[in-house]
Amino acid sequence: MKLSWRTVGDWLVARRMQLALGFRVMIAALLALVVALALRLPLPLWAVLTAVIVTQMSVGRSIKATSDYLVGTIGGAIYGGVIAVLFPHASELALLAVLALAVAPLAIAAAINPSLNVAPITAIIVLLLPTITHGSPLESAIDRVLEVSVGAFTGLAVSFAVVPSRAHNLAITAAARMLAQVAVALDELLQGLMRGLDTETLHRLQDGIGTALVGLNAVGAEAERERAAWLAVGPDTGPLLRTLLRIRHDLVMIGRAAVVKLPDHLQARLGPMLEEVRRSAVAYVRDSRAALLAREAPPSLEAFEQALRVYAGEIAALRAEGLTRGLPADVTERFFTVGFALEQLHQNFIDLHRCVAVWSEARRSPMRRSAA
Repeated sequence: MKLSWRTVGDWLVARRMQLALGFRVMIAALLALVVALALRLPLPLWAVLTAVIVTQMSVGRSIKATSDYLVGTIGGAIYGGVIAVLFPHASELALLAVLALAVAPLAIAAAINPSLNVAPITAIIVLLLPTITHGSPLESAIDRVLEVSVGAFTGLAVSFAVVPSRAHNLAITAAARMLAQVAVALDELLQGLMRGLDTETLHRLQDGIGTALVGLNAVGAEAERERAAWLAVGPDTGPLLRTLLRIRHDLVMIGRAAVVKLPDHLQARLGPMLEEVRRSAVAYVRDSRAALLAREAPPSLEAFEQALRVYAGEIAALRAEGLTRGLPADVTERFFTVGFALEQLHQNFIDLHRCVAVWSEARRSPMRRSAA
């Protein structure tokens, strides 16, 4: 029984953000229905649906969803109302023609600007609902805007007030998740330099990091939206995101070189140095991830820099001895690509060190102010 409860507790902790979102969505739906009924809106359904749609994982994402939904709704209601008034449609054939005229331009606008996705739907409701309720297009447009506004502002208010989740904090979690994948990829790629790496494994590693980067960029945009609205206080997420993007590029270069393993006589000389580079690089990434999550000071780069110096010195010795002259062209190209990629990785590790230090300092600053 203890193990069972512990498992449930671990699951609840791991899914706390999703559970909080579910709770916010429930509260937003209930509150939107209460407000819509109190205001005697014709169709409370739209208020409830809008509240559910705009209540997102973070406050920043809720702001974006609310603004997009309101703009699309108002634009669609105005355009659909104008079309319905200007073009009478008493017959079914006329209704089809007017419906096409209302939907086509808005669908094109939504394809160009995704924030207008709801505009065609709103125009359809404004145009067709009066045929069911026997009201006027103007009344239908006004009711639609009111219902959506109630739902949108209710959902946004709930996002702010009920177990709010800041995208600024989610960005750190997403960055840490990507660093964990970077550590795994770096481990396998640097080992691949010695034994070779198959294309399927290479694609798996790169695709995983690419997916994590896409998610990180999305959360980063939401975090900056919160900062712009003075809803979050903390460092700019841009430098951290750009550093992780450059590290991803370094892994791409190393991966291309790892497809062809080093010749045996070079492996004998470089193997121990590359192993130390691999070990220290992976350790640095993992320690940086832990420091970022805990908002602590960044780990030292000394071990990686020392390993890189030893590796670079051995490369220089090999070139001086002429052991790289007889290599095939593709092996030579990949051999020197590794050195360039590792040097670039070193520079980006320095930037990562700086980013982790900035986030650590941002955590200590409020503590200092409160102590003062």
